[in-house]
Amino acid sequence: MYRIGLGYDIHKLTEGRDLIIGGVKITHEKGLLGHSDADVLIHAIIDAMLGALALFDIGTLFPDTDKKYKDIESTILLEKVYEKISEKGWRIVNIDSNIIAQEPKMMPYIPKMKDVLCKILDIDPDELSIKAKTNENLDAVGQKLAIEAHAVVLLRK
Repeated sequence: MYRIGLGYDIHKLTEGRDLIIGGVKITHEKGLLGHSDADVLIHAIIDAMLGALALFDIGTLFPDTDKKYKDIESTILLEKVYEKISEKGWRIVNIDSNIIAQEPKMMPYIPKMKDVLCKILDIDPDELSIKAKTNENLDAVGQKLAIEAHAVVLLRK
């Protein structure tokens, strides 16, 4: 049996925060605003995994009203969700994802992101695609006000 899930996330760029995407600290003058570390890529992957199994979404599972998730590393949230799907007998077949950011350039960081995420999710690098896109100076992302991510995951029981 197979299940597919789609995930999406967007966070506003702000001063005074580290920029963490895919579990990797990225050199940039701004970071993403959020209750946790606001890692848009991991949040999109989490929502894709939860969606595939109809287990609500990241905000329901880890609400921003709960102080224990304040500034938590999203890699920890990803580990918890991966444990949840594994306990139910599901395995990741593959993940396809996009990070949409006008700046900074993501390509130099993608190999490290893949290392971090593949270890957590117990998948091979050829089972995880991370692509970098811009929004061609359009909308909030294109105007360097936000960064977003999309992810699709295929699970097998």
